[in-house]
Amino acid sequence: MVHTLKEEDLKMEAAFNAKPRKFVVWLFVVSSTIMFGGFTSYYIVFAASKGKGHGLVLPDLFMYSTAVLIASSICLFLASKALKDGNIGSQKLLLWGTLVLGCIFGYLQVDAWGTLFHTGAAFVNNNAAISMIYVVSGLHLLHIFAGLCFVTSTLVGAYMGISAEKSKFRMDIASIFWHFIDILWIYLYVFLLLNS
Repeated sequence: MVHTLKEEDLKMEAAFNAKPRKFVVWLFVVSSTIMFGGFTSYYIVFAASKGKGHGLVLPDLFMYSTAVLIASSICLFLASKALKDGNIGSQKLLLWGTLVLGCIFGYLQVDAWGTLFHTGAAFVNNNAAISMIYVVSGLHLLHIFAGLCFVTSTLVGAYMGISAEKSKFRMDIASIFWHFIDILWIYLYVFLLLNS
């Protein structure tokens, strides 16, 4: 019976093909890029027609959260390098670092919304550009949650001792998605700064 289970595991391992799964993630990355491109285009059109941007000084918390997100990407990059070097202990530690920094980013974003709200910048108001700050940062936060799920899956796989192929696949998926949401946030933050 044990022998049969091992044979089935080997067959499943041989049938595992990462390319279609990676394609789905890349498809999601492209569609998200188009979606956020649409939001920023809407913002530009609105600002041009009204002759104003959001008219706010963005909270410093956005700047701090940007630094935290960049640090999390560095952690994930180093985790990927540790996996390639066969250093699973370092990989686990760096994945934990990525998770913690991702959660801190989420906390700082929500805190920044509170700061915006206390300055009178409510989600529903007569300046649609202010609403867009909440929309794009909120949708980005949903992407952060999805990214944390990918990183968690990679971390669980590292503790379970899954095969090298599956471990590399999970690491690749987490890296693609996490670095994408990092670059996306930097773009959104700089865009909002330049169009205030």
